[in-house]
Amino acid sequence: MEGEKVLLKVSPMKGIMRFGKNGKLSPRFIGQFEVLRRVGEVAYELSLPPSLSGVHPVFLVSMLRKYHADRLHVLDYSMVQLYESLGCEEKPVAILDRQVRQLRSRKFLQ
Repeated sequence: MEGEKVLLKVSPMKGIMRFGKNGKLSPRFIGQFEVLRRVGEVAYELSLPPSLSGVHPVFLVSMLRKYHADRLHVLDYSMVQLYESLGCEEKPVAILDRQVRQLRSRKFLQ
């Protein structure tokens, strides 16, 4: 398994915000890290980038998933054209419905 690429499982825990996003939007797996060496029976040391320098580089096998290189999911950014004026303005055309709400002695138009 040394030299192979793996994904690291970073399952979300309640109340802990990891890797920038919280809740359902947080990533389940990150990376594409290279396995440096085997440590013990069920642990491997990964080569982590400097941005993850605060994380210990040894992980159990249960936290790793083999990375299958698939060129179909990689986007070719040279073909994407971006325009500077991608904003839009919303202008109301007509008011379709009005309601009058009454609170004690006051009337409000909605």
